[in-house]
Amino acid sequence: MSVQVSSLTRKYNQQVAVNGISFEIPSGQVVGFLGPNGAGKSTTMKMLTGYVAPTSGTAKICGIDVSENPTEVKRRIGYLPEHNPLYLDMYVREYLQFMGRLAGIGRKELNKQVEAMIDRTGLRPEAQKKIAMLSKGYRQRVGLAQALLHNPDVLILDEPTSGLDPNQVAEIRDIIREIGRDRTVMLSTHIMQEVEAVCDRVIIINKGNIVADDTVQNLGRNTTERILFIRFKSAPVLAKINKLAVVSKVEKLTDNALRISTTNLDQLQEELFAMAVKDNNIVLEQREEAPSLEHVFKAYTKK
Repeated sequence: MSVQVSSLTRKYNQQVAVNGISFEIPSGQVVGFLGPNGAGKSTTMKMLTGYVAPTSGTAKICGIDVSENPTEVKRRIGYLPEHNPLYLDMYVREYLQFMGRLAGIGRKELNKQVEAMIDRTGLRPEAQKKIAMLSKGYRQRVGLAQALLHNPDVLILDEPTSGLDPNQVAEIRDIIREIGRDRTVMLSTHIMQEVEAVCDRVIIINKGNIVADDTVQNLGRNTTERILFIRFKSAPVLAKINKLAVVSKVEKLTDNALRISTTNLDQLQEELFAMAVKDNNIVLEQREEAPSLEHVFKAYTKK
């Protein structure tokens, strides 16, 4: 296993930020690590990378205990924190060479690695510029390049596309997909589409506890919330539908079409048909839809 976490706990005085969590990530898997703000995501990542010591429990990277041998663990990990720390007065190539020397890469190998990472992350057009002159998207590429420079076994990314425009997000996603083919990637983000696009598996943490751990598809099947698409001949009375006990949420798609979240699909359908008959309306179309990852996330983190 590339990542092994067992009963990992972190307390800040009386506050429990991470509460005895356990999980394993095999080599070659891209895992989305999700949770609301304050759930314990960043604290977990900092413990995995050796920046914060656990109060109890263990974290291992490639079989090496983070607490017992943090220096060796850092050699195995590439880390891009949420706030990408860069030396803005350095040129792109100069910065990568500097970071490579800090990582202990030999001079001959370093030059090859720097050029390879510049190509892999699409930095070639900007390699001659100072980092201060780069857009945020290209700065994120520089952060990814330095995280990959020493050829780590495990890559940990904390909000890698935060603040980027849609084109930049798509470009960074493509890079993450390509990286995930030959190493383990742990990705924290609030962007559900990003997880659906690049991740093999999802771990959801809430209030310091892991509340879900499965593929995106299986998480949708396991949640108690069901989604019904329904289209009426005439516009239904939304106030009546919202009052139904089994309705969690109503999303108006058009005047006549709705997407309804429910805890009891059969009962909802019966009540909607009865309501349509009473109101001289007709149900033209209905179907169950798979819950989006956003629906799944809300279902698990509101508990």
